[in-house]
Amino acid sequence: MNKKTFYSVLVATIVSPAAFCASILDRANYDEAKVPKYELPDVLSAPGCVAAASSAVEWTERVRPRVLESFENDIYGKLPPRCASTKFEILEQGEAFGGKALRRQIRITVSDAKGSRSFDMLLFSPMGAKGKTPVFLGLNFMGNHSTCFDKNVMLAPTCDRKTGEVKQPSEADRGTQAKRWPYEAALARGYAVATIYYCQIYPDYPLPESAQKSIYGIFSPDKIADRGGAIAAWTWGISRAIDCLETLPDIDAKRIAVLGHSRLGKTSLYAGATDGRVALLVSNNSGCMGSALSRRKFGETLELMLFQFPHWLDSKIAKYSGKEEDMPIDQHQLMALIAPRPLYITSASEDLWADPRGELMALVEASKVYALFGARALPSMENFEIEKPFMGDVGYHLRRGKHDILEYDWKNFLDFADIHFFGPGKR
Repeated sequence: MNKKTFYSVLVATIVSPAAFCASILDRANYDEAKVPKYELPDVLSAPGCVAAASSAVEWTERVRPRVLESFENDIYGKLPPRCASTKFEILEQGEAFGGKALRRQIRITVSDAKGSRSFDMLLFSPMGAKGKTPVFLGLNFMGNHSTCFDKNVMLAPTCDRKTGEVKQPSEADRGTQAKRWPYEAALARGYAVATIYYCQIYPDYPLPESAQKSIYGIFSPDKIADRGGAIAAWTWGISRAIDCLETLPDIDAKRIAVLGHSRLGKTSLYAGATDGRVALLVSNNSGCMGSALSRRKFGETLELMLFQFPHWLDSKIAKYSGKEEDMPIDQHQLMALIAPRPLYITSASEDLWADPRGELMALVEASKVYALFGARALPSMENFEIEKPFMGDVGYHLRRGKHDILEYDWKNFLDFADIHFFGPGKR
């Protein structure tokens, strides 16, 4: 951006910020006829390499490391290293949901050269379960107290996503997102559910101080010289939550399903790509730089994302703003990094901002890698039908409605997990 353009943008923002923002967002394309012609990178080949893998071993040993390296270097940035110290402390536990569940509130404290940060995991597990329990793990948007009406769940400060202002919640804030967390339905089917407020890991607002207040702030600069953005930090936080779950004797650490919605769906995909302990992965309505193909430039684009949320991705990605066709990789390759582990992608019919068609197209392309591992039950574009879920070696559904995560979505997540954690017809 030259100096003249910079000042014109600055003036427009100051004079009429709302109008300026609207004019930028109005650039989004929702017309399939206006999708540009593009060529996807071959999902079976490494970036910059023509030779395609012909076996799972070849893809794993030759292609996968280079694809992951490209996402680390070009898109999300590298995850922080393991910290010098990690501590798990049960702050509170007791019965929940009329005795159906054990509630635990566990503080995870990470420490390194520059200090400590803490984030709290809320965990509900079935009371009296026989054997170890599989668990769904996901970050939440508005605090653990917002995910249910249980008055024993601590009211913890939250962060305004526009200003960074810290707010102390009240009882009125309890359960405001309970519809997104149907704990009792999951518990009834034998699953534990764990969640963490994502802003405790990285405050989600686009100001320089947010990074310093995040988990990045505990590391000396030399340890995080190539650090990524908020998505990399949230991904790192998910791995620390898995560290904690591995210490609990009643939790089956070999059956951990990670899920996320929207920006946290982008995060869940990166977590599945970077942490092999994720046994099953769900990404719900994650769209641009999540499960949708970037080269389609449909709905939200990289340019629009960087305008609103420049802190999510690695700063080096700015060179591809408006030039997605120049990126060495695309999102179908992120999904492929999860193979051969079960992967479930979801879209919503009215969520054009997230490009539902592009989400399924990416999954279909990623399925070529699953086929190398012997997968046969794989989706096609014929599965782009409203509320007719496909559940094979990977899964997909297109829910009716808007950008959200609802009970219908969770029912399908649980059905898909039943198939892969217990076997068809065994639950």
